[in-house]
Amino acid sequence: MDKIKQHRQLVKQVLTEYDKLVHQSPGYHPETCLVFDETHDHYLWLTVDWRGSKRNKYTHVHIRIKNEKIYIEEDWTEEGIANELIQLGFSKNDIVLAFQPPYVRKYTEFATV
Repeated sequence: MDKIKQHRQLVKQVLTEYDKLVHQSPGYHPETCLVFDETHDHYLWLTVDWRGSKRNKYTHVHIRIKNEKIYIEEDWTEEGIANELIQLGFSKNDIVLAFQPPYVRKYTEFATV
């Protein structure tokens, strides 16, 4: 399996596991959505819901694959999606913490671009 296909498969696996886990929580009722766009390589885990007359929408995780690397654009998980990907065998050199400004990335253990 080529590198991009493997990246896609593992990213979808991690996001699907998070989505299943949150639905096992007693009393959790908001609707979550998994969005897997393999054409443009964007992968999202979202919540969309109503609280009374207020619409709630937020992104838990947004990952994109670019230049054969995983760009974590948004991550509001407790453990950190990067840590989950490393446990699945990803190298820190293949992960960019894109939610960090480019000048800060050089101070992390991860790729800068």
